[in-house]
Amino acid sequence: MTKKRGLGRGLSALLEDPSSDITTRAPITEVGGQRVVGGVSELPVDQIGPNPFQPRTHFAKEALVELATSIRELGVIQPVTVRKVGYDRYQLISGERRFRAAQAAGLTAIPAFIRVANDEAMLEMALVENIQREDLDAIEVAISFKRLIDEVKLTQEQLSGKVGKDRTSVTNYLRLLKLQPEVQMGIRQRQIGMGHARALLAVDDPDQQIELFRRIVAGQMSVRQVEQIARETRSGGARTARASAKSRLHRETSRMLSDRFGTKVAVKQNAQGQGRIELAFRNGGELEALLNKLGV
Repeated sequence: MTKKRGLGRGLSALLEDPSSDITTRAPITEVGGQRVVGGVSELPVDQIGPNPFQPRTHFAKEALVELATSIRELGVIQPVTVRKVGYDRYQLISGERRFRAAQAAGLTAIPAFIRVANDEAMLEMALVENIQREDLDAIEVAISFKRLIDEVKLTQEQLSGKVGKDRTSVTNYLRLLKLQPEVQMGIRQRQIGMGHARALLAVDDPDQQIELFRRIVAGQMSVRQVEQIARETRSGGARTARASAKSRLHRETSRMLSDRFGTKVAVKQNAQGQGRIELAFRNGGELEALLNKLGV
């Protein structure tokens, strides 16, 4: 005889309690068949709730209609994956597109693979399963990667092993999230590919990045052209920075010498580093005073 337990047992107790639908080890007979962790059961659609960790934010309506039509004719071929969250209550881990299409097709029950998972494990499973889909856009992949790193606490090395991509690919996807929002939306809408996106990453100026993106969408720029502009921008920026530093040095030197000699001083230097220092005077008296200060 099973010992009766009190209320407030928590999720882990519910998962192990034979008075609930399933146990973690042995099947429990119920009306409508067996439901066992690790097995596939027909679950009522109204007992399944959405995945709060669902990484996918967009479901194409036309594709859902097509899938619903297929489900009406053939049924759900691939079970969804759920976890148990209470008595007669389940939560989707993966398969939300199939679940939505099954609802649209008017199904009252759906085959489901039942798992035990805490929130972190559920998030990881949902994200990794999501990443494997072929129709995922690059920004969705990048966001999923970032969530696995930030919320599941995976390193890039661990992440690359879980999703079957080398570490360089993981890094390249994560870098896409540094692009301007308009550019990211363009990637999501498949207006530009990864080649153009990586080239735009080398453009630091936000306004120039957006301008180049719009020219790419208009069909005016190849990947190589964007890369060339990015290189020229970087080298031009470096030259500007060096010129700015040199100009600042000249101003500071002029000010110091002007204070020292009590007259206007100009410091001039060419690209080869050669130059001269000019000390101004208005009359013979000022010239003589300068010569005395110079010790001449």
